Amino acid sequence: MIPLQADLATIAESVNGIWVLTVTFLIFFMHAGFAMLEAGQVRSKNVANQLTKNMLTWSVGVTAFFLVGQGVANVVGAAGGFEYVNDPNAWVGWLFGAVFAMTAATIVSGAVAGRMKLRAYVTYTIVLAAVIYPVVLGFTWAGDGLLSAAGALGFGVGFSDFAGGMIVHGMGGVAGLTAAWILGPRIDRYNADGGANVIPGHSITFAVLGTLILCFGWYGFNVGTQATVLDAADGEYLGAALGRVALTTTLGMAAGAIGASAVSLVRTRKVDTLYVANGMLAGLVGITSNTDAIVWWAAPIIGLLAGAQLPLVFEFVEKRLRIDDVCAVFPVHGSSGILGALLLPFFTVGEAGGWVVSTELIVPQFVGVAVIAGWTFLATALVFGGLKAIDQLRVTREHEIDGLDISEHGVETYPEFNLGDEPVVADGGRIRTDGGSLPNEGGIKLVMAYIRPDKLADVKRALAEAGAPSLSVTNVSGRGSQPARTSQWRGEEYVVDLHQKVKVECVVAEIPAETVVEAIRDAARTGEPGDGKVFVLPVEDAYQIRTGETGVDAV
Repeated sequence: MIPLQADLATIAESVNGIWVLTVTFLIFFMHAGFAMLEAGQVRSKNVANQLTKNMLTWSVGVTAFFLVGQGVANVVGAAGGFEYVNDPNAWVGWLFGAVFAMTAATIVSGAVAGRMKLRAYVTYTIVLAAVIYPVVLGFTWAGDGLLSAAGALGFGVGFSDFAGGMIVHGMGGVAGLTAAWILGPRIDRYNADGGANVIPGHSITFAVLGTLILCFGWYGFNVGTQATVLDAADGEYLGAALGRVALTTTLGMAAGAIGASAVSLVRTRKVDTLYVANGMLAGLVGITSNTDAIVWWAAPIIGLLAGAQLPLVFEFVEKRLRIDDVCAVFPVHGSSGILGALLLPFFTVGEAGGWVVSTELIVPQFVGVAVIAGWTFLATALVFGGLKAIDQLRVTREHEIDGLDISEHGVETYPEFNLGDEPVVADGGRIRTDGGSLPNEGGIKLVMAYIRPDKLADVKRALAEAGAPSLSVTNVSGRGSQPARTSQWRGEEYVVDLHQKVKVECVVAEIPAETVVEAIRDAARTGEPGDGKVFVLPVEDAYQIRTGETGVDAV
């Protein structure tokens, strides 16, 4: 029951305000999806760098958008400046706009992964959040911008984009492609003859989980753009508008995955997991600009086309343009956003609720896409070109080879060999390095084994039990009796004939080398090809750095 003295307009304003805040938080959660998706598509040595960039995109970008960007958007949109008045409604509206701005900003990080200086990326994020995106916002959504129905120049272009398929995603995709082009490809991405080498990311699991988080957040992105859910004039709940957006968003997402899967299956005879994930996102991007205005059956058509173009556009960018777009930013966000905006006029809902081809929208949509893409390209090229000219864009070759996690942050995302069982100690708390009589003909032996990575813990335990806990461990790749196999990354096959192994080295003097060999053999055996080998080598001498001891005493 609503008290009779309650103002219906106040109730509607409260409901709508809570709705906008809820979907705003949902859109913010998309950053977790972006972080996981991108982290899964880069090599393990660059994961921390990618995660850091995503966090700084939000932190630095939202500050720049608050201090400068919103004002720039209002000026460009002929809506005056941005006054930070004591109005909670204005604060909510700004935050809702800010999460859209930060989505555009974070898209770029996936295209330039693995070779860009962090300070250069942060610099571009500031410029994008303060100027590049706000200008696009001013052209379209903020006031009477150049591309809006009214138009700042006295005429209205009439470009339509409901939730940012072109304004946010298309803009971010074009920015990412431009940035990757100026930055150049990763080391060994292309051969001297122009052929492209596949550089797989380190975790399909991360990529898929990130995709699903993004899909969840996208309901806030699209459905949330229907910011009014209760009409203050008559108290009507606007369920029809919300329902149309929710339905078309869902159908477009599903069709995008199907379209990418189908093209992958035709081209490689396999359904590539990463293409399915990227296809879901491409379908969502394709439906974002038109989701409120199209007939329901157009959603799967647009989503299917957006997903199907993904493998084709990625191959064109990779092999024809030779641009190293690491996370397929342009095929997922750029070309899909452009496609969705251009298809809007052909599937609109008429006044009677039926299908209508809105010919009057065809030219405005083309003009809008061209203006947004052109401005984004020129502004991004200027920033990245300037950073490149002063040699502040790309990390050194040595840092790129070592990985940006170490060179830019001093951390290891996966410190595999720093963790394990409790250390084996003798009386007094000191690791017992040797013991027993004098086998090995009184000399020193090096036992070197190549084993499966998953057997490392068993081998460590077995060596400790054999009285030889001191060892060195290295992550290596090798080729032996284990047969080669083919694998696939985003639709392209590559041969895997160097298998991941762990090299274990154990130097012994007072413990028989045969005992160590048997311990490793028994602990590492699975009975399948690829279990590895053990080698025993004589050691000429040994030196203890701390004490100066030599020979057996040093061991």
